[in-house]
Amino acid sequence: MSDDVEWVDEEAGPVVRPYALTGGRTSTSSAAFDLLSMVVATGSAVSASSHLGSEHRRLLGLMRRTRPIVEIAADVGLPIGVIKVLLGDLLDQGLILVRSPLPAATSPAESLLKEVISGLRAL
Repeated sequence: MSDDVEWVDEEAGPVVRPYALTGGRTSTSSAAFDLLSMVVATGSAVSASSHLGSEHRRLLGLMRRTRPIVEIAADVGLPIGVIKVLLGDLLDQGLILVRSPLPAATSPAESLLKEVISGLRAL
């Protein structure tokens, strides 16, 4: 059977359980993944394409532009844990780049907020 065949039965749903897609692995060699981490394919030639599974190739196809991990998981319809393991495989092979999410913005200074309130009241 070809790796390109989607493992879904229209009536029954997924034929292969998500943990089978990762070979039973639940963690990656990299802790670089956060739900809001941005990932993009590097564009490197896939020299070991026979080594990649159909889900790996599917993910690479979705990452032609930079996207957050949570969005990719939603598009693929797989649990986030499975996506992280598959992305870890791609990262280990140098096929994707991962950027950590931007830190949360800091709160404005109290004096600035008071000035804004004063300005609003003056209107």
